[in-house]
Order: sequence, then C-alpha cells, then structure tokens
Amino acid sequence: MTGRLRAHLAAELERTRARTALLTDAVDDADLVRQHSPLMSPLVWDLAHVGNQEELWLVRDVGGREPVRRDIDELYDAFKHPRRDRPQLPLLSPAEARGYVRTVRDKVLDLLDGVPFSGRRLTADGFAFGMIVQHEQQHDETMLATHQLRLGPAVLHALPPPRATVGVSGEVLIPAGPFTMGTSTEPWALDNERPAHAVDVPAFFIDAGCVTNGEYAAFIADGGYDQPRWWSEAGWRHRVEAGLVAPMHWRRDGDGWAYTRFGRTEPVDPGEPVVHVCFHEAQAYAAWAGKRLPTEAEWEKAARYDPATGRTRRYPWGDGSPLPHHANLGQRHLAPAPAGAYPLGASPAGVYQLIGDVWEWTASDFTGYPGFAAFPYREYSQVFFGPRYKVLRGGSFGTDATACRGTFRNWDFPIRRQIFAGFRCARDATPAEPG
Repeated sequence: MTGRLRAHLAAELERTRARTALLTDAVDDADLVRQHSPLMSPLVWDLAHVGNQEELWLVRDVGGREPVRRDIDELYDAFKHPRRDRPQLPLLSPAEARGYVRTVRDKVLDLLDGVPFSGRRLTADGFAFGMIVQHEQQHDETMLATHQLRLGPAVLHALPPPRATVGVSGEVLIPAGPFTMGTSTEPWALDNERPAHAVDVPAFFIDAGCVTNGEYAAFIADGGYDQPRWWSEAGWRHRVEAGLVAPMHWRRDGDGWAYTRFGRTEPVDPGEPVVHVCFHEAQAYAAWAGKRLPTEAEWEKAARYDPATGRTRRYPWGDGSPLPHHANLGQRHLAPAPAGAYPLGASPAGVYQLIGDVWEWTASDFTGYPGFAAFPYREYSQVFFGPRYKVLRGGSFGTDATACRGTFRNWDFPIRRQIFAGFRCARDATPAEPG
C-alpha cells in the first residue's frame, strides 16, 4: 500500500507540473513577466510561487532538509505583496524560476522515497503532498484565467467540449431533511471542508442546469442592467461604478453578442453556461427570474444527497473519482459544455453538471463549519472567513479533479469576474409543493 501511495504521489506531482509547464511554455519570456491585469500576478510569479510553497512544506518541513532559496521566501509570500504590486518586485527571471522549481522538485522526489505516512498528521495518507498538488493546480487555474486576460493571438489549444446528448431544463425538487455536509474522511480534504456535520435543509427547488448564455442574454435584453429593482444595494452600486452591461469579455456583434476566449472571438453560444459574471450579476439575474441563488448547504445537498437511500455521496454520480465522462474538468477543453453533455455525471435527483464547467456562486458567506480547526496553517482558510467573501462550488473546466470534490469550497469577492464563474438558481418550495 505504501509503495502504491508513493507512486501515486509522484505521478500526481509530475502530472501537475506538466500542466504548469504547458501554461508557462506557451508564451515567451516577455509575456511571462508582463502583468496582463492588475487583478493577476505575472505568470512567472505564479511559477516560482508554487515552487516556493513546495520547498517550504515538502523540502523543509516534511523532509527536514536545508533551504534551497530562503532569500526569496518574502518575494513569494502571497500575503505580503498584493498582486498589483508584484511586477515591481525583484522576481526570479523565467530561466531562474524554471531552474528553481526543477531543483525543488528533484529534492521532493528524492525525499518521497523515505517519508513515513504515519505518526504525523501532516504526512498521513500523503496529505502534505496532496496539499501541494492541489495548491499548484489551483495556481494553474489562476494562470489559465491570466491567459484569458492576455491580449494577442491564441496560444492554448484544446478540443471543444462535447455537445449535449440529453435535454436539460426546468428545476428539480430536493426534499426536506438532514444530510451530511462536509467530510471527516476524505484524506486530502482541506481544513475548510471539515468536519462532517448534519445540516437540516428545508425543501427547495434548484435548476437542473446552469443558467445559459441565451437565458442571460434575455435578462440583458429585458433591461436587467438598467433596473435597480433586481439588484441589491451593494450590487447596484458596483454595477454603476464598474459600468457593467454584460458578462466580462462579451461585446456587441450586430444584434447579438460575441465573446473573446483565449484569443479567439466567436459568437456567444446560447446553449453554454454563462461564465465571467460576478456574484452581484448572478443575484440580479436570479431576482429577475423570480428565484434566488442557492445557499451553500442547498448546493451541496443537491450534489451529494441521494433521496432514494438517504445517503450522502462523495460526488453527484457516486463515490468514484471523476472520470472524463463524468465532468468537464482539468483543462481538457477551454470552454464550459452545454447542459446535457455529461449525463453520467448527474445527481440522483437529476441535477446536471454540478461538478466542472463553471464555478457556481452561492448565496453564502465563507465561514468555518462547526468544529472547524485550522490545518496546517491559518492563512489557507481562516483569515478569509467573514461576510467579505462569497462561496463558489463545483469547479470549472479549468479546475483539476484533485482540487474538486463534492465538499470542495472556493471563495472570492462578490465583484470578481475574471474567474470561471457562473451560477444556477434555486427557490423555496411552497407548502403546497411536495417535499
């Protein structure tokens, strides 16, 4: 078992690094050091940062070895330097960054052979290595978002996502009652996913699929961006200050809309889930549609609860890890797929594509679960708790399967649009409706 775990960890580390290399080798050095948006770091910062985290946790802490580059720790501390300021730092050059991460990785693969996977919580079940894999994959998705913001010709290429094979429309009733939210058993789950706890959720309806571009365009056409009644006070203030008129990257194209994605401009596909909308836009659309955003607990119950058995699953389709036919994950495609493209990934209640395609905004603030304990450091989750951040669930087409579970929680400011975020709507079940 230990041998298989070591082989699995080595394979995950190398698979993840191959994705990092793809994202950084796709552009020249000038692009790597350029800041494409004040919202994002230069790609070369992300590259060295993942190496620095790997050095801190695996080389120094787990391995107990001498530092590789202690002198750069502060440069790559995400809490000490806001993204907008990072281009002014004396960062490693592209060649130096590549050499640094390669040196760190060689040391990690060397020490992996002798690490005990018992006796210490940090290394039990390979957690520290899984944490680093997830951290790098999260930065890979961030780098993918940076690619979406860069100007110039396309440099990333992938096959289009599959088309729908079943029709998806309407809403699904999720019956009232308790379910198990979070996890205490998932070996690589992060601290904010823990512990498992029972949550009693009243009956509610949730959309079978995410809101599509076509549906969102109807909101725009009906004057949704011009009517304060659909927006919260904070949302309307932001809409006015930011001049929002449509999802990010949309522009008028005759009577319709066009969308620039990774350097290619095409007509907006009405059947795709809408993406690059902020929380306030999602909330306004839901109000216009006579609905609301689901709470985080509602989203997770829709994704994991099996009404027929009363059991809470790891994923909508069951307990097995995601396979390509379950969900659009891992940058296999560079776009979300239409609802109905992954029928084998549906939940028992008949909710589609809760995993992959687009992160889904929920109505919930990011807080700790009852019994939360920070591990292995407060800065991963705890320092973000509070009403400033909203929770997103489910992952996107740019999220790797190792960083996406039925319990996985993402969070961001409600004004953010550069992330691959969309949404689906929910509503209360009335007393006359079953459940």
